Amino acid sequence: MSDLTAFNTVPTAVGAKPSPRGAAVAGHPLVQLTLVRFREFLREPEAMFWVFVFPILLAAGLGVAFRNRPPDVLKIAAVTPEMTRSLHQEKLLDVQELSPAAAEDALRTGKVALLVQPGPNGTAEYRYDDTNPEGRAARLLADRAVQQAAGRVDPVASTDSLMREPGSRYIDFLIPGLLGMNLMGSAIWGLGFAIVDARRKKLMKRLIATPMPRHYYLLSFVLSRLLLLVIEVGALLGFGALVFQVPLRGSLLVLATLCILGSLAFSALGLLIASRVQTIEAASGLMNLVMLPMWIVSGVFFSAQRFPDVIQPVIKALPLTAAIDALRANMLQGAGFAQIGSELGILAAWLVVSFTLALSLFRWR
Repeated sequence: MSDLTAFNTVPTAVGAKPSPRGAAVAGHPLVQLTLVRFREFLREPEAMFWVFVFPILLAAGLGVAFRNRPPDVLKIAAVTPEMTRSLHQEKLLDVQELSPAAAEDALRTGKVALLVQPGPNGTAEYRYDDTNPEGRAARLLADRAVQQAAGRVDPVASTDSLMREPGSRYIDFLIPGLLGMNLMGSAIWGLGFAIVDARRKKLMKRLIATPMPRHYYLLSFVLSRLLLLVIEVGALLGFGALVFQVPLRGSLLVLATLCILGSLAFSALGLLIASRVQTIEAASGLMNLVMLPMWIVSGVFFSAQRFPDVIQPVIKALPLTAAIDALRANMLQGAGFAQIGSELGILAAWLVVSFTLALSLFRWR
């Protein structure tokens, strides 16, 4: 059955006579258009994989790779037996005694993070790459071991109190980022590609020739997105909570509002991208041009604070940054509407501006 014939077909149970009101609702153009959106989605296994399966696989892989585990033992090299004995007192160091030439080669090729050798006047010389976090950590551990072996006594006693509460782990940081990325990707790709494909196949030209109001066509995308949003968000958050005990400390009402507003904002952006595009290739290029920078700078996999301060205002103004920051604040800190008001305002602004521009630029043919 084609998508066009679906408009005039009302499914009924065998032997049942639909009520006039039920038949009217089921045969309403908006209902049929929304059903078409679902049929298009279900007929594309690739779309279902990228929307539902891929985020869960990504969360599982990164969650296992960056799970909480004991500190890594760092490999270092020493060139004298005395240095080797001193360094062996530190349990977090794997010390190899090498010749000076072999030790230099091991450091140069990354086989060890630090080289310890005697310096002038009985000092200890540490050779390492200060841009390498392992090198910096090994230097601190090695110096502590050398000083204690020489008889240093710490003037202040200290103890360690370890904290591994859910909310402070990498997986807790990652899940809201993946959720925001998925909201953006499914909205922009799902809406943009469907519109461009319909325009390319001349389907939109045939639709506007019917008595159907034009805004029903665009509204059907919104309704289908909101209905799929329940499954899309629930699958990822449920996986994170059940498998990794990712906390949901905020109000579910705030979380639902944030997801709906974010999905609508990204849908409006996808509508704007697809408003005049004629080919799938052009649509793909524009969508990647819009989304890839946000994947990098908006804090999906690492904090956006890593970028220079001069571009922080631009990063904060991006819709994906606002969505991810608000999701993390709600899920991990229990933030309510008042605490994420600025992020909600940014998403609302993107929604209004993008949708207004899309309506003024949209071309049906």
